[in-house]
Amino acid sequence: MIFIADSAKEKIEALKAGDSISDQHFIKVSVVSGGCSGLSYKMDFKTELEENDQVFEDKGLKIVTDLKSMLYLFNSTLEFSGGLEGKGFYFQNPNASRTCGCGESFAV
Repeated sequence: MIFIADSAKEKIEALKAGDSISDQHFIKVSVVSGGCSGLSYKMDFKTELEENDQVFEDKGLKIVTDLKSMLYLFNSTLEFSGGLEGKGFYFQNPNASRTCGCGESFAV
């Protein structure tokens, strides 16, 4: 399961409303190689599922990840922090053994 914090839900709904993104869109999250800790998160709005996508729903929002990324994201929570010191979207990931200073990459 991947969870969505209230802060992330509010920001996602604001983005969808501001950019006229339809209710057919869902959040696609994946883990890719890169960043100073070795792995980075990638997040997009998508409308079509791919083979082996894992679909979850939390707080009325659909969040999708590929099977490989699910191994890294299991039981993670998508968060949002705004303001001058904010990180934007980020994950509270219990599977990460370390993260970089900016919080955009991690290692397991």
